[in-house]
Amino acid sequence: MKLFVTGVEGYIGTLLAPMLVERGHNVVGLDTGYYRDGNLYSDSRHFRTFPLILNKDLRLISASDLRGFDAVIHLAELSNDPLGQNNPAVTFKINHLGSVDLASNAKSVGVPRFVYASSCSVYGLGSGEFLDESSVPNPQTAYAECKVLVERDVGKLADDRFSPVFLRNATAYGASPRMRFDIVLNNLSGWAWTTKKIAMTSDGTPWRPLVHALDICKAIACAVEAPRETVHKQIFNVGSNSSNYRVKEIAEIVGQVFPGCEVTMGSSAGDNRSYRVNFDKITKGLPGFKCEWDARRGAEQLRGLFERIAMPKDVFEFRAFTRLKQLEFLIRTRQIDDEFYWRY
Repeated sequence: MKLFVTGVEGYIGTLLAPMLVERGHNVVGLDTGYYRDGNLYSDSRHFRTFPLILNKDLRLISASDLRGFDAVIHLAELSNDPLGQNNPAVTFKINHLGSVDLASNAKSVGVPRFVYASSCSVYGLGSGEFLDESSVPNPQTAYAECKVLVERDVGKLADDRFSPVFLRNATAYGASPRMRFDIVLNNLSGWAWTTKKIAMTSDGTPWRPLVHALDICKAIACAVEAPRETVHKQIFNVGSNSSNYRVKEIAEIVGQVFPGCEVTMGSSAGDNRSYRVNFDKITKGLPGFKCEWDARRGAEQLRGLFERIAMPKDVFEFRAFTRLKQLEFLIRTRQIDDEFYWRY
């Protein structure tokens, strides 16, 4: 198939594009380039198979950019809760309105399938029970609220010619050339490697479902390739039931993988998001999908990578590997304006 992938140079996109190419697809990517300042490592597989890239803001995509594609895979949004809270108005313009416009344009030129990277963060604050796709969302942030709105509004576009599918990804982790250290397992692994200490500011009791970035890519590929009747207007939680962890459990696993790492807990104050997620639907209902990673294997992957590149602390702390830091830098240096458009 001919696939249009937004956010192709991001944390997930740099892993997804080679996977899709290796599965026989023709990939064209789009990225506005906010995070090009940083590559944690080089990967010949990644660069050998990287697609043609359209350098363009999501909000400026036209219908003509999408003509002739068999599917649009949409990753390109402001990508986490702190970033969204920093500027909710722009977050809604990009993540909600930009995404709905993208889907509308795709439908208008006959693109038959639209795969949207949503998030389990839509569940927000649960009571401890396992939540599935039928559970009522309870978003706690602008980022999560936008995910709910996109699912609602793009879902309304579904008809006999246009088939959207929504993948609610658990919290991602794992190595990527375009690395992120602002997500929990990656962040804790970075601290364990550079300081041999994980000092939690919370008591670590909230629940978080985790999923490796490569398992997210696999879910996307399976959603693109699945029979229409299997995925049409469907929501799938992406992860595995065994990968629901308390945050303190994630810290303990990382501490065990990185020798000599001390793990301490803080108070119960802070982030109150806590949710456990049921992943039966995707495991049973999406052909070809099964998670291959767990938190321990992911931490071991990161330890091996850090050893291989001899990662120093200043690289771990480099702005391009933390989404909020990088966008604040681009604004401060007047490379992008307050609406996150490039100035030059």
